[in-house]
Amino acid sequence: MSLTNAAPLLALLKEDDDSIKSYALKSINEVVDQLWPEIANEITDIETLYDESNFDDRKIAALIASKVYYNLGEYESAVRYALGAGDSFDINENSQYVETIVSQSIQMYVKLAKKNYEKRGDVPVDLDPKLTLIFERMMEKCVLAGEYKLALGIASEGFRLDVIERILQERVKQDTEANALKLISYVLTTATTTITNTLFRSHILRALFAILIAMDSTDYFTIFKVVVNLNDAKLAIKLFEKLKASENLEVSYQIAFDLVSAASQGLLDVLIAHLTSENYDSVLLDILTGRPTCDYYNTFLFSNKNIDTELMNKAKSSLDGKFSIFHTAVSVSNGFMHAGTTDNSFIKANLPWLGKAQNWAKFTATASLGVIHKGNLAEGKTVMGPYLPGSRATSRFIKGGSLYGLGLIYAGFGRDIIDYLKSQITENSSINGDEDVDVLLHGASLGIGLAAMGSGSEDVYDSLKEVLYNDSAVSGEAAALGMGLTMLGNGHKTAVHDMFTYAQETKHGNITRGLAVGLALINYGRQELADDIIEKMLASDEPLLRYGSAYTIAMAYAGTGSNKVVKKLLHIAVSDSSDDVRRGAVTALGFVLLRDYTTVPRIVQLLSESHNAHVRCGTAFALGIACAGKALQSAIDVLEPLTKDPVDFVRQAAMIALSMILIQQTDKLNPEVKKVNENLLKLITNKHQEALARFGGCVAQGIMNAGGRNVTIQLENSETGTLDAKSVVGLAMFSQFWYWFPLSHFLSLAFTPTTVIGVRGSDLAIPKLELNCYAKEHVFDYPKMYEQAADKEVEKVATAVLSTTARAKARAKKTKKEKEPAEEEKAKTKQPEKEEDKKPAAEAKPASEDVYKTKYSSKPYKIGNMSRVLPQQSKYISFNKQERFIPVRKFKGSNGVIVLDDKTPNEPISLIETVTQMKDVNAPLPAAFTVEDDIDYKDE
Repeated sequence: MSLTNAAPLLALLKEDDDSIKSYALKSINEVVDQLWPEIANEITDIETLYDESNFDDRKIAALIASKVYYNLGEYESAVRYALGAGDSFDINENSQYVETIVSQSIQMYVKLAKKNYEKRGDVPVDLDPKLTLIFERMMEKCVLAGEYKLALGIASEGFRLDVIERILQERVKQDTEANALKLISYVLTTATTTITNTLFRSHILRALFAILIAMDSTDYFTIFKVVVNLNDAKLAIKLFEKLKASENLEVSYQIAFDLVSAASQGLLDVLIAHLTSENYDSVLLDILTGRPTCDYYNTFLFSNKNIDTELMNKAKSSLDGKFSIFHTAVSVSNGFMHAGTTDNSFIKANLPWLGKAQNWAKFTATASLGVIHKGNLAEGKTVMGPYLPGSRATSRFIKGGSLYGLGLIYAGFGRDIIDYLKSQITENSSINGDEDVDVLLHGASLGIGLAAMGSGSEDVYDSLKEVLYNDSAVSGEAAALGMGLTMLGNGHKTAVHDMFTYAQETKHGNITRGLAVGLALINYGRQELADDIIEKMLASDEPLLRYGSAYTIAMAYAGTGSNKVVKKLLHIAVSDSSDDVRRGAVTALGFVLLRDYTTVPRIVQLLSESHNAHVRCGTAFALGIACAGKALQSAIDVLEPLTKDPVDFVRQAAMIALSMILIQQTDKLNPEVKKVNENLLKLITNKHQEALARFGGCVAQGIMNAGGRNVTIQLENSETGTLDAKSVVGLAMFSQFWYWFPLSHFLSLAFTPTTVIGVRGSDLAIPKLELNCYAKEHVFDYPKMYEQAADKEVEKVATAVLSTTARAKARAKKTKKEKEPAEEEKAKTKQPEKEEDKKPAAEAKPASEDVYKTKYSSKPYKIGNMSRVLPQQSKYISFNKQERFIPVRKFKGSNGVIVLDDKTPNEPISLIETVTQMKDVNAPLPAAFTVEDDIDYKDE
């Protein structure tokens, strides 16, 4: 039908005969797309026909009304009438109208479904059955077209767990297991990265576990990812029961190593207790304690340590140890430089300097031994023995510092030390008002919090609560932090109530702040489940509680990139009356945007230019946290002006942030490394700089050279896609050094050794083998060491200068100037002496984002097992499938412990001895092998 106007048809709608009205409606439906402006004038008549329940073609009236409202841009009304049209609305019609209505319908369904799923005492919203029908028809259409990922994605957005389960179960039955696993992995990724509702995510993951565990060909590593994301010990037990039934020991060893690196201590404790009662393999149980992993890392860090001792000596000589701030700076920096290496040599060589420490500087210096011996679970207590209570040590600061250091050694693996630390707390918590006891309890509370981190131990919590209720500012603050560490991420309702209530009652600001940060730790990873306590803290008149709310947001929503949360933090950052709260809010942005770190420089750019120094300081911390280890050039560009800021603590934060971003970068990977190192040295040696800035420079220098230049700050577990809780907590607690310098040591929790450690599956020995590295050789080499002679400025004594001597010097200077042009010309024709000098300029200074493109080499070079492998380098590393040892899990360039299958187990092989094996002369030897001592380890 071809009409130029709709008037004749619209006139027919006023007739009394229903058949005439039906004819008119059908005719109007054919021309509505062209004549809708005219039809819109009579929309009331059309709506009236739809409302007449006895009118046979009322659905066509609804369809026309829907199309009119669609053309008017009123999509909600268009959808409502489209739903009323029933079968008259053809979902399969290939038109923009149908696509829009379907899209809008899905959005409306998702919005209502989300509201119902997240209801908190509200009356649920009735979902229109027709809306549900169109939603389900769309998913069915996707399934019929083989668009399973699209259907699963829509179902996830619509909170339709039933649909997700049905599609996956059908694919498992009807398709190959490989294809079904791809869909399961897709849903797993969707659940862990895009679904924001904690409860629904948990339901999806549990459904995936049930499907995976029931499959004929079990994918244990995908199941492991589900277990870690849920952090559920019961599911971990089921996984190991399945592994035991399959008698696949090597895979169970690999999963046990992965759990040690990714799961909470609470999960591991429950798992170990159950597997012990069921008489599981003793090697598996030993792996789950974390001892082998820590032993491997200590061995790697000790044998590969590349510590710039001259740089450390230069810092020590430039910062007068008589001042506690400088002594603390050197102690912290030295701890970072030697973190995990078990190398005490700098402290032993500088005992007179160590003796200069006073009061809390002595506490910090003693605790730094814990950073140096981080992970030394076999000898941790022995190392700290000379300083612990009951030893020859007389200073309360040494005793307290040693207990804190003990916690740093056993952080997250404290099973063997918790009882000892608890006894120290129990014996002393009843003594109130004694300064010596107060300092000791401060160290013991921090130590037990670290040792019991994530364990959820009620006993430890109760012991710390007793210290808290003594209401001493010194020990109470540490107890509050210890409580938060112990209950990390479990949202313990009683703990949250107790701590929030006491924070409002105590008169000590230190305790309030400790409780505020402790509450943030308890709510780690809980997202919207933490909203109630966040709002209560934010509404408080006490600035310290509002400061805690910013950190609670940071911990609860770490890595989520939530727009809602980012907006809230930005609002706090520009509106709160407290500088501390504003600084905390900006810092919190770094945690929330960990996974979206490339957006952080753009978001905080304007804040970095704020008139408020605390906001500028928070900007630096946010960039350092979000971009740690990433060498993001845009972040460096924002930070560089802040290193010249007129305010000392802003320069301090900028230097520390730069070092976190550039940790483990090399000169050839990033030209900024050399410049930053030079600036740090200038800052430290400049006696005219403020103390806070020099403190920041010294600490930054330690971070740049952390772990013997063999560690990075890694905030996400590449195997599981989960955040590394220990690293995130380490950064959150480190940022509290603003108030309390000893908390600087917490950054060591975030230090991740950068190595690939292949262990033989039969006995966990470390074979000497070679891996391929498909990159240009020397690109990832260590930066050059500091050279004292090149930097040394010899102070000359003023002497008399004769006029004849002055004239002679002037002539010599003139002659030199005349020669310079000739020398320059000669230099142009001279060939470069070094191979790297021949590289084109474009490759000499590659942008950090493009660095990978310029480093690939088709011809690999060899690196040994347990060698230093930088994060940027790991993508170029591979095992040779033709060699004797191959990984039990496909190697995808991740660092850490890799269990290897030995193709020829009866043939001899050279092994690398671990630190523990070298000290334990009675250690049983594995099968036939040849030992080659390549580590010159001396008993410290």
